[in-house]
Parts: sequence; structure tokens; C-alpha cells
Amino acid sequence: MQLEQPTQDPDWSGTIPSALDVRVLGLVVVTAGLAASVNIPYGGVPVALAAFVVLVGGGVVGHVLGERKLRRITDGLVERWAAAGGQIDDVTRSADGMRTEWTVHTPDGDVTVGGVALVPIAQLSVEWQGVGDTMDASEAAANLDTLADSLYEEVFEIGVTPQRA
Repeated sequence: MQLEQPTQDPDWSGTIPSALDVRVLGLVVVTAGLAASVNIPYGGVPVALAAFVVLVGGGVVGHVLGERKLRRITDGLVERWAAAGGQIDDVTRSADGMRTEWTVHTPDGDVTVGGVALVPIAQLSVEWQGVGDTMDASEAAANLDTLADSLYEEVFEIGVTPQRA
């Protein structure tokens, strides 16, 4: 007796890859450097280096947490779309590492989900057919079912004409 396997495209692994953003990490390092340099006249180079390390560490943690939040939202959207009957071919991340963004490949077109991955100001953006929307990531996570339903209607049910009896 064999267990029945789910019918999915072999390219779709069922996971959302991580997508760290080099631009955000660069911004964290530059901001930490500027903020730490203010400490040189007051505490010297050791205090400035300690401040730099603390600020960079905090910024990297903020980025990783923001990326995880956006990845969980993307995973939730894809999971709900697939459960509602939408065909998901694959989910890929931005290839160059310069954006926290994923492309959800569907037969009806590509949906780009991403945003600013830096807690506490994380923002989610969704773009499909050149039209995009941005919202607070915490708000999107809290209203994920509603967001998934409205996006499902736009992406998968567009062009479907109702049958008349």
C-alpha cells in the first residue's frame, strides 16, 4: 500500500527561500558607523568601536527578523492560494541579493512579494501585472486570511466569466 503524494509541480519544493538584502545591511553598517563616530570625542575609539558593534548587531538582528516576517507572510499567502485551488509553479527569490523579494510563478502571471525587511518598520509590498500595493508587515500578518483572499481573487479569478444557467 502506497501513500498518496500531493500533486504539485516538481519544481515547487514547498518552501520559501531566504532573501537577505545587501542594501539594508549596508545601510545598517553605514548608519552604525556614523552613530558610533559621535562617541569618539566623548569616550574615545574603544567606546566608538563598542557602539559600532552593538549597533551593527542590532541592525542585523532587525533585518533578519524583518526578512523572516516577510518570508512567513509570503509562505502564508502561497499556502492559502494553493489551498484555494490556485496553481503555484514555483517561488524564487531575487537572484542578485539586492532585494528582500520573492516571485511567485503562476500560470496566470508572476506575483512579486517583498518589501522593507527591517523590524520594527517592516513593510510588505505585493505587485502583480504592474500594479502594486504596500502595507505594514504586522498589519498584513494580522489580516493574512483577508489579504490572501483578496489577492487570490485578483490573481487567479481574473478573466473568469460566470456561467449562466
